Amino acid sequence: METTTIQLSKKTKDKISSFGIKGESYEDILKRIYSLAVKEQLKEFLMSDERFIPIEEAIKEADKKWPK
Repeated sequence: METTTIQLSKKTKDKISSFGIKGESYEDILKRIYSLAVKEQLKEFLMSDERFIPIEEAIKEADKKWPK
């Protein structure tokens, strides 16, 4: 595995380490934080009311498209 170095302030490094479990590497901590962030983004996308329409309106639209 190829590795790289990133520069962080001591304050940021300390904040990241506060999410860790004893013996856990920074890479493991960051992978876990990233995974949680992806899940949160997906949740926000799926739960967004940006394209929301009330159920009554959705039923009316469905009845127009597919009359009985």
